[in-house]
Amino acid sequence: MNKNDYEIIDVRKVTTTFLPGLLKKASKLEIGKGICIVQTFDPKPLYSAMEDLGFEYEVEKVNKEEYRCYFTRVKINDIKFEGGSDMPFKPTAILNYKKIDNDLAITAVDFWQLIWEKENSAIDLKTKLLLSLSNAVGAGRFRQATRELVKAYSLGVTVVELDELFSLFAWNQGIGYFSSEIGPSPLFKAYQQIKNLEKQGKGREDIMNNLMIKFGDSNKEVNTN
Repeated sequence: MNKNDYEIIDVRKVTTTFLPGLLKKASKLEIGKGICIVQTFDPKPLYSAMEDLGFEYEVEKVNKEEYRCYFTRVKINDIKFEGGSDMPFKPTAILNYKKIDNDLAITAVDFWQLIWEKENSAIDLKTKLLLSLSNAVGAGRFRQATRELVKAYSLGVTVVELDELFSLFAWNQGIGYFSSEIGPSPLFKAYQQIKNLEKQGKGREDIMNNLMIKFGDSNKEVNTN
């Protein structure tokens, strides 16, 4: 199929999360067919999600503020989670930088790729997420911390590991802060939901689906847009 025949989806003026809808549309495409995403910057955060759906990509820079990314389906994989296929929650907050300045958005995308998609990283992704979660708690950013928790759980973090992590929060942040800030937070609610559902014998995939319903982008305490 000629890439000139691909459906063109122009998201240059979109300032809200479009990824879930895009992935659902892409998941319906047959092998050999594709779509073209038009964005003001190189849409690198889309790559891993589309690759895990079975797409290859080719990027064309038309001008400083127009990139065309052609995604071609080469195999069939299913979407696992609401926010992506390999792991929930993509960096949708990058769209906020585009509202300020497109060059700033490009810088943010490159920085995100360096931190989160670095090849041969010395620190595995699950550990990075737990470190990021801890840093977010220390800074009082419970929205970010909740997202990191859900992502880490999707990658296999265990309840025993989370128990020790939350014990460290009580130690490092203090009992008062834990009681007044961490306990009532969406982060602690998500952690407790994981524990309760595992005690009920639920599998990780079922728990992830439940987490994404209650703590996905539809939750105002977790959404970044």
